[in-house]
Formats: sequence, C-alpha cells, structure tokens
Amino acid sequence: MSLDLIITCPKGVEYLQSDELEQLGLTVIQTTASAVLARTDLAGAYRVCLWSRLANRVLLLLTDKPAKTAEDLVDVSAAVPWEQHLAPGGRLRVVFQGESKEIRNTQFGAQSVKDGVLDRMRAVSQNRPVVDKADPDLHIHARLAKGRLQISIDLAGDSLHRRGYRSEAGEAPLKENLAAALLLRAGWPALAAEGADLVDPLCGSGTLPIEAALMATDTAPGLLREHFALQRWLGHDESVWQQLKAEASSRSQQGQADSKSRFWGFDEARGLIPVAWRNIERAGMGERVHVERRSLEDYASPSANPRGLVITNPPYGERLGEREALDGLYALLGKTLLAAHEGWRLGVFTAIAELGHRVGIRSHKQYNLFNGALPAQLLLFELQGGNRRQPARADGLPHPRIFHQERAAMLGNRLRKNQRTLGSWARKAGISCYRVYDADMPEYALAIDRYDDWLHVQEYAAPATVDVTAARERLSEAMSVIPAALGIDPEKMVIKTRKRQKGTSQYEKQGDDGRAMTVMEGGCLFRVNLQDYLDTGLFLDHRPVRQWLQQNAAQRRVLNLFCYTGAATVHAAVGGASRSLSLDMSNTYLDWARHNWRLNHLDESRHQLERVDCLAWLAAPVKGHYDLIFMDPPTFSNSSKMFEELDVQRDHQRLIDQAMARLTPDGVLIFSTNYRRFKLAPEVMATYGVEDKSVWSRDRDFARNPRIHQCWFIRHPVD
Repeated sequence: MSLDLIITCPKGVEYLQSDELEQLGLTVIQTTASAVLARTDLAGAYRVCLWSRLANRVLLLLTDKPAKTAEDLVDVSAAVPWEQHLAPGGRLRVVFQGESKEIRNTQFGAQSVKDGVLDRMRAVSQNRPVVDKADPDLHIHARLAKGRLQISIDLAGDSLHRRGYRSEAGEAPLKENLAAALLLRAGWPALAAEGADLVDPLCGSGTLPIEAALMATDTAPGLLREHFALQRWLGHDESVWQQLKAEASSRSQQGQADSKSRFWGFDEARGLIPVAWRNIERAGMGERVHVERRSLEDYASPSANPRGLVITNPPYGERLGEREALDGLYALLGKTLLAAHEGWRLGVFTAIAELGHRVGIRSHKQYNLFNGALPAQLLLFELQGGNRRQPARADGLPHPRIFHQERAAMLGNRLRKNQRTLGSWARKAGISCYRVYDADMPEYALAIDRYDDWLHVQEYAAPATVDVTAARERLSEAMSVIPAALGIDPEKMVIKTRKRQKGTSQYEKQGDDGRAMTVMEGGCLFRVNLQDYLDTGLFLDHRPVRQWLQQNAAQRRVLNLFCYTGAATVHAAVGGASRSLSLDMSNTYLDWARHNWRLNHLDESRHQLERVDCLAWLAAPVKGHYDLIFMDPPTFSNSSKMFEELDVQRDHQRLIDQAMARLTPDGVLIFSTNYRRFKLAPEVMATYGVEDKSVWSRDRDFARNPRIHQCWFIRHPVD
C-alpha cells in the first residue's frame, strides 16, 4: 500500500533531507520549508524512523481537505476512518498547528479535531477513546494552512532528533539532527569511508563526535531509541518492524568492525566531560570516541592520521559585548588548528559571520542553516598555510580597502553630493542629526546617519542570493570611502549590521561600549548611544511628528504608548503640554527616558513614566482621557512579559479603537508603523476621521525612502 509521508526537519536542511529520503528508497514529491513530502510503503516509513539522521517527525498523511471553520475541522476529522488506527477505548493526543480567520487558538483547533475523532469513533464503537497527552496510543498531528487541513499520524511520537543517548546536555546543546546535517555538509561520510579521523576541540556534551561515529559505523540512530509511537498504532506490522531492526543491528555490527576512524572531543568546562562520557556510553561508542578536559590553549593533535575533519560549534554570543569577548577564542581556534592539523578540513558553525572571519583562514564554502530560530552558517576551511587571511580587525569588520576604483568613486561622489544638499538644509533647520545616505546605490546597502561629528553606519544584511565575499568587499570599500567623503574621523564611525528584527530584539543591548552623547533637536536635548544598541535611542525618521507635537501640545494632555526613550514626550512637554503619561515595558528604556527628562528639566510629577505592558493597559477599563496620543507599536512581539502576542497588522484596529476610547472629542491620535506591508483596515477609515500624513511625516533626509514608515492622524468623526 502506498503511503504519503510528511517528514519535517530543521530549517535549512530540507534538500539534505530530500536526498536522504531518496537514498532510503522513498519517492520525493515536494520539498517545502522545513518539510519534505514523500511517497513509500510501510517498510519505507519504518526505514525513515530507524535511519533518518535529519528528520524531526515522520507524519503519515491521512487527509488533506479544505477547511476554515471549527465545523470544517470537525467534519474533515470525522471523515477519517479512525477505527483503522485506534482501538476502541484507546488513548489519543492531538497536536494542532496553524490558524485561520475563524481559528485563532491552537487549543481550540486541537479540540475541534478531537471532537471529529470522537464523533467517528462513537459511530463505530461504544467505547470512546480518551485524551492522554502523557502516554497516548495514537499521536495525531493536524495542520491548518492556506485554507486546508492536513491530518496525520506521528509515527515517531517524540522528535527523531532525540536519539536516546543524550539525557544530559550543555548550556546550549546542538540538536542531534542538526549536528548530523553539519557533518553531511562538511563531507564527513566520504572522509569516514577513507578512514579519516574526527576531532571537536570544543565538544560540549559530545554530540558531534557521537553523531560522526554513528555515521562512520553505519549505525541507525533509531536503534538507540526505546520506543516509537508506531508500535501502538493499529496499522503497525511488527514482523516488518523487527526485520528492519535486525537488518539495522547487523549493519551496525559490521560497520563497527570495518570502520578505521577514531573520534576525539575536548572541552575546558569542568562539568561537561562527565556528561559527554555518559552520552558516549549510552550511544555504544565508548571504545572509539574519547573525550577529555583540555583548554584550547593546551590543544595538541591527538591523531597521526594525515586525513581528518575538525568540526566544532563554538560559542558565538547573541550580543555584541559577548561577541567581542569571543574574538580571541576564534582567532586562537584558527591559529591552533592550522598548526596542529595541516591538510585536514575544518568546519566552524556560527551565527555571527564576523566571528568566522576571526578564524584567520579563507573559507572555501559556506552553508546557511539555522540553530533553532537563529540564522547561522557552517564555514568550511582547508587547513593549509596558503589559506591564511589578513589578520581580522578586533571589531570583526573587514579592513578598509578599495577593490574597484570606479565603483568606489561613484559612492564617494554620491556621499559628497548628499552632504552638500542635506548638510545645508540641516544647518538652516537647526538639525544636527540626520540621514545622509540610505542605500542610494544598490551596490552599497547602507544607511548612514550623522550625529554631529559622528557617523552611525548600518549595513543592511545581504539576502541569501548575494555572495558573502562580495558583500564584505563592498563594506570594506565603503569603510574606505565614507570618512573622507563626509569629512569624518574614521575613529568616529560606528558600523553595525542590521538584520530583520522580531519583537523587541531591535531594542536589546548589544554591548557595553558606552559610546553615548547628547544631541539637540528642536531645542530639546537627547541622550543617544551609537554603539551599545542596534538603534541609537532617537528615531530620526519621526522628527516631523515630534516637531508637530511640540508646536501643538500647549496646555494639552499627552499619552505616549510604546514610548521607547520618550523623545516624542520631551518635545510635547517642552512645547507646553499640561500633563503627559509615557508607557513602555522596558526598564532600560524607561531609565533612558528619565535621563532625557532630566536633560530637559521636566517635572516628573506632571510628566509621568510607567513600566506597563501597553496591550494590557489598553485592554483595561478607561481611566482618563488625553488630547494627543502618539502610538508607534512594534511590528511584532511575542515577549513572555507581554499580556499577549502582538502583530501590528492583525491587531492595529483593536489598538486604535482602544486608544480612541481614551481620546478627547477634539483630540488627535497619531498612529505610525514601520511595517512595510502594512495596510490600514478599511473599518478604521470608515469609523473615524483619518488623514494620511505619511508623505508629510518624512523629512527631507528620508524622502528617498518612502517605505521608512507610514503615519496617520486619526480623529473622532464630526457630528
């Protein structure tokens, strides 16, 4: 019988997963994000459970039908012949993913699917099944996407990355199937076939050496697991299962006899080596994998083999201050391994490309992967003296260098032209902080802001289609051109890479350099920090809105929601606002706002700051009204500190309604968002007086970027 399987896997591993399934004899139908659809028979499904080194889950697809409402979910589920899969009175668990306009809650979706299962089982048996999330007989997986409901049976139960040998792990463990993906990308199977050795000098709990040993000895990872959900499924064929397990055991025994490879792991963390040893023993690899406590400074090659792979997942730190502390580790890694393993291959898995450059060796291949939700790269190096690169800068940035004179000259000319026109305008307007350049030339994807005699340069992260080396060459070139073209000391140029941000990550601290300064805008003083955070504390593109507030706030009550560092409130208070309330959830930014209050001598008894979740505050009963309200919510946030998840496109109508309930009859709500695909709900425009101020709200230095933000003035309708 032909079966359709959905095999899920880590993001970025899909095509490796597809290749693996074909090698296992399956027919691949479609490859999608984090999943592969394949067709096979029952034995093929069992082989995936036993042999896949990359999969998370093996889902047996039962139905794929249109569905939107809860009634649809019940009907689609009830049409499945569950009596073929679950015995009367059996235990089941339903996991639900996805949403629609009608289904906004995964628990509600799971309940609806479960109701369909019970309806079907009641129709064919008097013994209805029961829900048991801890120990079910049948794991049901339902996914609602694009108006269709897929219902599947999870044949593995627990994720396949949990092999069974690792009951303990380090602080930031590498999942077993991601470790296997790294080894495959590094070419380990071919090296193992040649009898090469493998070393992980920063091994943590030993996952990479263990996975490498399983590959080299042809040991199926599923042999290490004690239980698969398929064993309690009514469609299970125990004889086929036992035959495949026996074949896998035989192959492992032969593979262990044939393999000549040896494996070593080292780590200086005192508590990790005992953990690694226990994992190795549970994996049955105690005779060929050796780990011990040793620092990188004391490293010496344990192998005399001329061929081998060094592969490691060193710490890479998600914040700038942590990354700077790791520069020396990555530099030492490259220097040590080049001396100890001439002729070997090196694989370094890191989420920070700049740290990869600190290794000091030219990488010949880079693979984009994900460590959980974190984008990362596997960098491959050949450990040969001729591959040394110029010593990296301490900040991880490339050295300033001109690669193409004509291209660099064009950038210099554009910067000088922008500086002449914008500089003259800014001086006349009394503005000391403004944008000089915003990706005017596609070759140089940079945003350059001037803060008095300092430059804040943000490199927009290159898309996956752009070669990493080419992107770094252009950044190197820009670093060489910018200071001279704009008349700035190179030491007063701060450079960052700006990736797509989620939630409040753009506000999180990146380091502790302390490069803070005070700037003036419209007679108001503000503390900005060019180094320690992704943003500086002052959103320059909101300047016209802040100036309007200053000019129109006299004797008016002002509410600033999601206030960040309170710049809009400062302008309103300096403009004569009678009272103000500024709300934010971050203590860091409220402290920053208080610093701005003190700089401008604001009376904190009249201009109050409160740490609250704005979503919860808006949802509470109305207490007080305001003449002017400024709301610039984040695009998305799922912070555990928040009352609920925030999606500005989905939730903005509710937020606006709640804010308008607090607005006086002749007041103005200023609503702004930088979500580029944002569309204001027609219901908002039908309910209130809405004035699109987007063009007006972009000052001259942002006129070249119409997508920087959108802005509306919203008023109560006039009777």
